[in-house]
Amino acid sequence: MSVSPFDSPMHRHLFGDAEVGRLFTDTAEVRAMMLVLGTLAKVQGEAGVIPQISGAFLHRSAMELQVDPDGLGGANGVVVPALVAAFRKALDAPEHGQYLHWGATSQDIQDTALMLRMRQVLTLIEARLKGALARLADLAESEAETPMAARTYGQAAVPSSFGAQVASWGWPVLRVLERLEPLRAHALAVSLSGAAGTASQLGEDPAALRAALAEALGLTDPGASWHADRSRVIELSQWLESLCSCGGKIGTDIMIGARSDIGELRLDGAGGSSTMPQKQNPVGPSVLVALSRFAPAQAVALTHPHTEARDGAGWFTEWLILPQLAMAAARSAALMSGVLEALTPDRDAMAAKLEAANGTLHAEALSFALAKGMGRPAAQAALKELANEAAATGTFLPDLVAKAHPDVQMPDLANLGQAPIDARTFAKAARAALLP
Repeated sequence: MSVSPFDSPMHRHLFGDAEVGRLFTDTAEVRAMMLVLGTLAKVQGEAGVIPQISGAFLHRSAMELQVDPDGLGGANGVVVPALVAAFRKALDAPEHGQYLHWGATSQDIQDTALMLRMRQVLTLIEARLKGALARLADLAESEAETPMAARTYGQAAVPSSFGAQVASWGWPVLRVLERLEPLRAHALAVSLSGAAGTASQLGEDPAALRAALAEALGLTDPGASWHADRSRVIELSQWLESLCSCGGKIGTDIMIGARSDIGELRLDGAGGSSTMPQKQNPVGPSVLVALSRFAPAQAVALTHPHTEARDGAGWFTEWLILPQLAMAAARSAALMSGVLEALTPDRDAMAAKLEAANGTLHAEALSFALAKGMGRPAAQAALKELANEAAATGTFLPDLVAKAHPDVQMPDLANLGQAPIDARTFAKAARAALLP
């Protein structure tokens, strides 16, 4: 197995994402940094911080020139010094090249370039999440009245509906999508603060320059230095982790429902076994669960505060973690849609589970029916005794209750409570969120 399964030739089909992966290549990073350098020069030229002709020249050159990532690494720890040197060499115009990277620091360039790429990552993920949400809305509505056993602590509890279970998958997805616009507004910010956050070499009005750079790049103006304030990166990582958690919930419940001893859910195109021809392994749901277990540890590692005005170790940690976390979230979002499209409920199996165990899933409703005449504690005790009898004799519990308490009005055993309403409420909310 390779160091990173996300780009392993053998395992990337499980965990990787080609579109997001391209945004985290060295080539993509260099292109993003060159865009930042060129745009910075342009706004500096327009503001009179550097000669306007040099700003325009550097901006145009950043769009046209190519710099090979090979050879940019080294003992500096950051690649910007080598990139600036290579860029200047390719320009072959020292009268203009001297103004490249004027007054900024490496972290300004790399952080801003990262946010340009994260903007694209979020756009890709958003489209996939909306696809998953649309499928969840359709399933919740179509299965709102499909009876099934709700389970708590791994045990069949009371009657519910499959649509309500789908809604329990969908509400967290909807919440993640609702958090996306505020996240973009805060997290996707330019960085322009100079060597130690003082912006001392960025002209007479560094704040106006930062605002101009933000507008030119389509990013947020943070209003201050965020070299050591990593709340933006933390919020991005926590959003990505929350997305993976949504996938983990869906994957876990589908794996349980598709178990051969439960059989309430079927997955088209499930994975096969190398030695057991009868098996259809829930590979997609398993990957969703694995990604949901991977993501939290990555996100929490980014919550450590950065020290002093800038913190190299904390910054380097982000390089190790954020790309993989973005890949995990992007893959999870794609898999959610794929798994949900392949999912089919087995309504007969669900109905059979409701009446299994001699009708004991109706114990709660039966106990409340008895409580109207004898009080709640006595009703619970009576039902417990009758439930034990049902288990011992194989008799249907509602029949035992009717025989032992003939004067009690029996409840509607087909009553699913709020489950159908909850399913339709979610479907309505999800479709409203998907409107243009």
